[in-house]
Amino acid sequence: MLDPIISVLGSILSFFYELTGSYGLAIVILTIGVRALTFPLMAKQMQSTNKMQELQPELKKLQEKYKDDKETLNKKTMELWKKHKVNPAAGCLPLIVQMPVLIAMFRLLRDYQQFLGDVDPVFLGIDLSQSDPFFILPILAGGTTFLQQKLTMTSQSNSSMMMIMPFMIIFISSTLPAGLPLYFVVGNIFSLIAHLVMKKNKPETQKEGGANQ
Repeated sequence: MLDPIISVLGSILSFFYELTGSYGLAIVILTIGVRALTFPLMAKQMQSTNKMQELQPELKKLQEKYKDDKETLNKKTMELWKKHKVNPAAGCLPLIVQMPVLIAMFRLLRDYQQFLGDVDPVFLGIDLSQSDPFFILPILAGGTTFLQQKLTMTSQSNSSMMMIMPFMIIFISSTLPAGLPLYFVVGNIFSLIAHLVMKKNKPETQKEGGANQ
């Protein structure tokens, strides 16, 4: 099922390797390309996340007011989301779309020689075909995951996940070829920059909208 995706990604990776002569740079460019293609979905996720963050004070008031009445709390929460056109499930769509790509990237970077042949896998002193013995990329992958979650976290109830996920990423990345944590790092940095840019431009958009009214 994933073979067509792996084949396409492998061909693109091979093209970027021929272009740059560097396996690491080829992964970086491929990652940016994949994230750019999924950016429209990511943008919707970020917009939904920002709206959820804005609604946190109102949600907390509802939780306090109806703390002993779960049914009414759920009803009022749904009404609040509907009023502000917020869909909490919207944040799941990019993850669902990216999961097949992530699995395909894992298989591609594990078996990269099928597409690139015998190439030098060393990038910035790290052999990307083996697990990182210095733990540099796994730690960076975990750190950027933490920063990304901190920026997008919408509720204190997610704080435990925010602490657990980076350590899971570090552990998993330390057991995989270093090319995959490099993919995580570049992808996370892309998402962080995109989130900050959208957040920075948001007040200007709101101001223009208010002026038009």
